[in-house]
Amino acid sequence: MPRPHFFVPVLEGTHHAQVLVSGRTGRSRTMKPANRSLDTVTATRIMDCLPRDIPNPLSALERADLSRSEEFQTPQSDQPPAGPLLGAPLLAVMAAAFTIVLPFIFLGVPSGHDFNFHLFSWMEVLGQWKQGVIYPRWASLAHWGNGEPRFIFYPPASWLLGAGLGALLPWNIVPGVYVWIALVASGISMFLLARRLLSRNNAILAAVIYLANPYHIVIVYWRSAFAELLASALFPLFLLLVLRMERGGRRLIWALGVVLAAAWLTNAPSAIILNYSLALLLVTLCLLERSPRLLLYGAAAVLLGAMLAGFYLIPAVYEQQWVNIAELLRPSMIPQDNFLFTRRYNIHLSFNRLVSIIASTEMLILLALAWRAPRSYWRQRPTWWLVLVWTAAAALLMFPITSALWQYLPKLRFVQFPWRLLLCMGVGFSLIVVAGTRRVFSRAVVGLMLLVVTLFGQHLVSLHWRHADSFREMYEAVRNGEGYEGAAEYVPAGSDPRYEPNPQMPKVAAESDAPARIEILEWAAESKRFTAESQQPTRLVVRLFNYPAWHVEANDRAVSADTKVITGQMVIALGAGRNRVHVVFARTWDRIAGAAISAVTFLFLLVHLWKHKPLMRYFTSV
Repeated sequence: MPRPHFFVPVLEGTHHAQVLVSGRTGRSRTMKPANRSLDTVTATRIMDCLPRDIPNPLSALERADLSRSEEFQTPQSDQPPAGPLLGAPLLAVMAAAFTIVLPFIFLGVPSGHDFNFHLFSWMEVLGQWKQGVIYPRWASLAHWGNGEPRFIFYPPASWLLGAGLGALLPWNIVPGVYVWIALVASGISMFLLARRLLSRNNAILAAVIYLANPYHIVIVYWRSAFAELLASALFPLFLLLVLRMERGGRRLIWALGVVLAAAWLTNAPSAIILNYSLALLLVTLCLLERSPRLLLYGAAAVLLGAMLAGFYLIPAVYEQQWVNIAELLRPSMIPQDNFLFTRRYNIHLSFNRLVSIIASTEMLILLALAWRAPRSYWRQRPTWWLVLVWTAAAALLMFPITSALWQYLPKLRFVQFPWRLLLCMGVGFSLIVVAGTRRVFSRAVVGLMLLVVTLFGQHLVSLHWRHADSFREMYEAVRNGEGYEGAAEYVPAGSDPRYEPNPQMPKVAAESDAPARIEILEWAAESKRFTAESQQPTRLVVRLFNYPAWHVEANDRAVSADTKVITGQMVIALGAGRNRVHVVFARTWDRIAGAAISAVTFLFLLVHLWKHKPLMRYFTSV
């Protein structure tokens, strides 16, 4: 009677061989390796299907290794993701984010470096919405009522979300809800990436580690960098799309372009980081896969992202010549003053020590765990190699050895703080920690180390808390037109950015002692009307920075306005008699061009996707 035979795959590196097993004797011989790899989970299941009287050709050690690695098995690129987002993953992410903002309920809202900047921006945007200004450009109450073009240069995503929450909730609750939303978004984004690389449970753990990583805690409690926190949700999505570029090719150009556009509209330093990261990862991918066309796909995605965000980018780039944008790179704000453990003068030296300790702790953990990750991970080229390269590059750029890159690479210095690259390192850190720790105990040790380091930060830099009465004072300053402190980098060019305007100055006053009767008819954010009556020609000083976008009319006739030396305030020359003056924030050509480019690009993208519906289905599968 002929003996039955079974073909059993046996893993050999990144390939597998087939073993011909005899049904009677159990003897086996290895056949020619197959072209496609078969994962260890499938191999284990085939072993289980063998008749009980046939010896398993794998050794006991190999079977044990397969069993241990099943939990950490990486899904193949052509297999569905490891479970849907709804259910346990979403609940775990929401619960972890709530845990981080829980102290807000009992201690108040932490007030970091950028707290006032963001809160006043949100309150002013809400006030301008009530005036009918849907998309503000001019922050009229900054610099104690002199205003600044803040909303031209600062990306809109964070202040639109903050103002929207302020329209629905009390202001003392808004920061906590904003932080919770941003953290949940970052956790969801990380789960979408991790479920392609890890099992379902490990993907959930990676998502929780990412949203609760120490740098996020620093952003929330010490920096109040709300825009940067919101942008952190884009980094895992960015890496997910880059990893799919080799298989997806040009089909993913539009998706990657949308992510880059979202970065520009959320946080400019994060967008610069992601654009340079794209160049690094695609060059690495081209070397690993020998596929130079990926560079063309990446360039197309960068261009598409810039065009989609053109309504913000073009005015922000063109109108830099109208403000003191160099103030962004003043001492203590340049990369060379903010490397890890810097010894150069820095007004936030204690904070630098805090971030340096957190960054170095994460780097040591990465070095300890990277080599412990199962070999099956590192054999999966290029996935884990890209994670490793991105993480290592981010870590290296935080040290002074890379000072020349920060100095000479275009616009990279506008990232300002090299430790902002912890956003990149946080993605790789979450994945490698999960891949390199197999036991609950070792994961608990890592978590405890991060917790201790983060809590130690309280001893280096004290936390400050805001309560309901503080929010009421801020809102009253906006509601009654008193104003608030502005940003030096947005002061019009030619004026002294260090000059502090007088908060008690009248809205309109005569420059000389010549008497003039002033009557204010309208004083809105982007439109100001008043009448001036005098017996002789006079020059009026307006409590308003003379920005080139302001258009002035006197008696329905366009006139040019002068700029007062040092203060930068608007000066209008009027003749004797009664004059009707209208000052309006006009639409400049760069804003028109930017809006047109964004609208055309967006419509083209919609039409393209409508005609190529498989692209939508493909992206959904990603």
